[in-house]
Amino acid sequence: MATTTTSVGAPIRSGELLSERIAPGILPKVLGPFDMVAIFVAIVLFAVQGSVVQQAGASAFVYWILGFLTFLIPGAIVTGQLGLMFPGEGSIYVWTNKALGSFWGFFAGFCAWWPGALVMVATADLVVTLLQFLLTLPPFNLVNPLADLWQQGVIILAVIWFSSGLSILRFRVTQNLVNGVFVIYGAAILAVGLAGLAWLLGGHPAANDFSRNAFGLNSSNATFYGLVILALLGIEVPLNMGVEIKDRKAITKYLVWGSVVVMAAYLLLTFGAMVVIPQKDANSTTAILQAVQTSLGAGVAVVVTLIMIAFFIFNTTVYNYSFARLLFVSGLDRRLPAIMGRVNRNKVPHIAVLTQAVITTIITAVAFFVFGGNANLSTGIYIALQAAVTVIWCLSMVFLFVDVLIIRSKYPEEFKREQLVPVGVFWAASIMGAIASAVGVLVTLTGGWLLDPNHQLAGSWNPKIIDQGPWILIVGGVALASLGVAVIVYLLGLNTARRAQAAAASVAS
Repeated sequence: MATTTTSVGAPIRSGELLSERIAPGILPKVLGPFDMVAIFVAIVLFAVQGSVVQQAGASAFVYWILGFLTFLIPGAIVTGQLGLMFPGEGSIYVWTNKALGSFWGFFAGFCAWWPGALVMVATADLVVTLLQFLLTLPPFNLVNPLADLWQQGVIILAVIWFSSGLSILRFRVTQNLVNGVFVIYGAAILAVGLAGLAWLLGGHPAANDFSRNAFGLNSSNATFYGLVILALLGIEVPLNMGVEIKDRKAITKYLVWGSVVVMAAYLLLTFGAMVVIPQKDANSTTAILQAVQTSLGAGVAVVVTLIMIAFFIFNTTVYNYSFARLLFVSGLDRRLPAIMGRVNRNKVPHIAVLTQAVITTIITAVAFFVFGGNANLSTGIYIALQAAVTVIWCLSMVFLFVDVLIIRSKYPEEFKREQLVPVGVFWAASIMGAIASAVGVLVTLTGGWLLDPNHQLAGSWNPKIIDQGPWILIVGGVALASLGVAVIVYLLGLNTARRAQAAAASVAS
């Protein structure tokens, strides 16, 4: 039998959200430090980014380090401080409510949720790409497998609904499965690094230029800084499940060890691909697997590819259950229909999970079935949506970095009690993180336009399908329309909450 919470009362303390009072009473505490690290890695560490950044050449390593210093580490510092002060369900939704009020809290929560929901389609699509690569290897040896859009759409829907099924099981059961895949995912990443090392020890020269000049940063490769920032998004997402953490020490542990794993893994993946596969032959998604195949053989490549497929299936699951918590708390706070605040017999917000599954199903159906007869249009819809939600996600991170400074002023005693680093470090982290997030937005829309002497737009992810000029209008327009929906939903939810409070007051009187 489904369980729900329907009472609408005044919060106990000033500034406290209804969800802060209710959620701890209905959600079990099941997450430990290892669970949190596994969730963090699932959200942030996309192994395929080691293939994407290869086109930057050796400068990719410099951009990774810049991304770690200006975004990942500042984000971890700020998230740790806010998480210790207010470990409520919903992370940035709660923190922005504290800092800026209910409207901006909901708005920031939407900016954090919408990309997560859409990324489920992207992770499921990565499963398709990895399957296509797998089927080209022995013993399959197929040519151009799964080429039809309808075939790809069916697989994407299967991954989405399988992940949804896993997401509404008892949380401990689902997390145990995620943890197991996390361990073998680590082994697969090590295999990519080993492929690079074995290639060099076997007497082969590095496949790409590693001279001093190759590490230089310039306007032609500036776009890759933005791509690195995009690859590191999601630092705060594990705290969407803040009240489900057993020990608050898990917050700082996951941020420290998760960040170490992510930094080491991205450098290792980039090394493996760069050493073995020439840039001209590198696939932007599967270069890391090409490296394993070339250096360690097709048999090892099959195993590593299967592990990657398993990871992205369970990665979709992690996105599903972690971002569903944002819908859940919005339902408890009457910012969304109250039904979103329901949990099933497993104490999991199943309505929120299934809502995401329906939304992503509709998007997949439009992109892969309705317009499946026009491959360019279908692909254009897909990449425009993904780029737009990237812009929105970067915007949500700006809220994160602003929140900590405002909260320090509004809650000085709580801030000092949980203070992780000197105040000057918070200022530096917030400024660097906000700038890095803004650069992520700019690069997604315009590419290296700002650093290009000719100021040519170069943001399009596929200029053959969406030209550079229309790209900024289409992606920017979709992003603005999405944000407009957030405002409308907030106003509707506010009206509903007022009616519910009025009805409760009339009954009480």
